[in-house]
Parts: sequence; structure tokens; C-alpha cells
Amino acid sequence: MIGLTVLAVGKLKEPWLREGCGEYLKRLRLWSRPQVVEVEEYRLPENPSAAQIAACLEKEGERLLERVPKGAAVVALCIEGRQMPSEQLSQWIQRAASAGRGELCFVIGGSYGLSPAVKQAADLRLSISPMTFPHQLARVLVLEQLYRALSIAAHGKYHK
Repeated sequence: MIGLTVLAVGKLKEPWLREGCGEYLKRLRLWSRPQVVEVEEYRLPENPSAAQIAACLEKEGERLLERVPKGAAVVALCIEGRQMPSEQLSQWIQRAASAGRGELCFVIGGSYGLSPAVKQAADLRLSISPMTFPHQLARVLVLEQLYRALSIAAHGKYHK
């Protein structure tokens, strides 16, 4: 059974987002040991400068990298990452698991994305879509895609 960690900046504020994440975490338990780990969001002023944003990314990046499980294959969710269909994500997960990576960590940044250090540490940079989504919604989307990918690997009926 593979370990899946979704490492994210900030807490989910909306009940419907928490419910969606909870549902996919429950479903993922069929094939994995899923968990969501939240790190504290770095507070910025209303109109932050470029330097303040850079400091924010660096601090959040440090917090994220401290929480990556030992030996985990790291997937950084970022707009400039590679896009792939669900079947290909399923294959990537299966290859990582068969290569001895029993733990996968999907990292979601805050409002300004991920630090260069987190992206550099990643085994895969993955983009959910060329569209922009709130980072909190990205968490639900990632959990759904992980469920779909593991369902594909198990030849389940969820993916049509």
C-alpha cells in the first residue's frame, strides 16, 4: 500500500472544500495511506512588494520542505509543470511505486505558488491545468485525481 501525502500551505476555510477533501481521503484508503499535511501560511500585507512575495515564497518553501516525508517522491504542483492525462498520472505513480518509492508527496503552494527551492527538490513538476485555480480548490482536484489514478491502476470503474 502506497503512502500519499498532500502537503499544502494554509487551512481550508470553506466547509464544502473540507467535505470534498474528506470524501476523497476516505476513498483513497482503499489503495493507499493518504494524509493531508497543512503548513502555516505566511502573512503578507494587502499590496505586497516583489521582495515581500519572494520572502513569503522562501519561508513557505522552507516549511513545506521540512514536512516532506523521508524518501518520498515529490510532485510540485505548479502552473509551468507538465500536464498529463489521468492515465499517464496513474502510470507515473505505478512506476514510482515499483521503483521502491513507497511514499509520494504532492506539494501545493499558497496564493503566490511554490518557491524555487520546492520546485528544484521535485521529482516531477505537474500542472493541473493551464487555467488558474485557487490553491484551496487545487487540493480537492489533486485528491480527486489521485483517487482516479489509483482506481485506473486497480482497473476500477470510477474512470470512464
